[in-house]
Amino acid sequence: MDARLDARPAELLPRLPSPIEELADGRLAERGIRLLLKRDDLIHPAIPGNKWRKLRGNLDEARRLGHDTLLTFGGAYSNHIRAVAAAGGLFGFRTVGVIRGEEHLPLNPTLRFAADAGMRLTYLDRTSYRAKTSAAVVERLGAEFGEFHLLPEGGSNPLGVRGCAGLPAEIDRPFDVICCSCGTGGTLAGIAAGLGPGQRALGVPVLRGAGFLAAEVDALQRAAFGVNSGNWTMAFDFHFGGYARSTPELVRFIADFRDRHGLALEPVYEAKLLYALVALAAADAFPPGTTVVAVLNALADDPGPAAQRRVAPGPGATTPGRGLTRWSR
Repeated sequence: MDARLDARPAELLPRLPSPIEELADGRLAERGIRLLLKRDDLIHPAIPGNKWRKLRGNLDEARRLGHDTLLTFGGAYSNHIRAVAAAGGLFGFRTVGVIRGEEHLPLNPTLRFAADAGMRLTYLDRTSYRAKTSAAVVERLGAEFGEFHLLPEGGSNPLGVRGCAGLPAEIDRPFDVICCSCGTGGTLAGIAAGLGPGQRALGVPVLRGAGFLAAEVDALQRAAFGVNSGNWTMAFDFHFGGYARSTPELVRFIADFRDRHGLALEPVYEAKLLYALVALAAADAFPPGTTVVAVLNALADDPGPAAQRRVAPGPGATTPGRGLTRWSR
């Protein structure tokens, strides 16, 4: 077995740095805001963006320790589950995905992809899932699947956070604020730690009731770097009902964004991020002259049905101006 992933053929490895594109959007331009897209979605077709940045160090560590099986956790629509399955196939690891909730057949596209890539899927009821990293649950999983290298949900551990910290250094243009969507907080923790003086990071959680994520980001930064960088915040009002949920307003935003810019936004994470930036700009949360970088980690495979799954009734999930942080340059 190769000692490091670098020993694999170069064409298998995601290509960094990812490109940067300026997006001309009249809704932002009229507020004096310049928007750059950090296109991490383009670094690899199966392991894009923050998934690769968080997995790379963990895969090297698993190989160093002599593990040939990766076990990780996620929801039924988890991009992390999909990425771990793909990485296992590319780099010679067996993979096990522990999915929150009950099995539903036929498998959705995310879990179908994972299964087709060779991942063994197992399920934990929601009560057991909350205790997924307890000794009792890990021991039970070990009895079923044998010895494995444990990857946390979302890949968010110190190795994953350090992997994300290199992203800001790839941006070769001046900017003031960098934004990313948040599921477990690891990407935000790493990006914020990699910023220069005067730059700040904004996370947009896609979970309902995600106030706990602030403590998670703090803990991840302290575990990875020994200190909270103190240069980040979160906008909690753009979850649109919760993880993998949507509203008619978000569906319309996705369609309008595709018409304006030719980009099909991934609906679970990135559509909520871009919606938040437009809403924050309308509420004057960014002063004129601000340059904002939005990190895109994935685009929609199918912007039609995928963008409309689990659409909740009622108005949009946010009122522009409610609870917004105002950013100084």
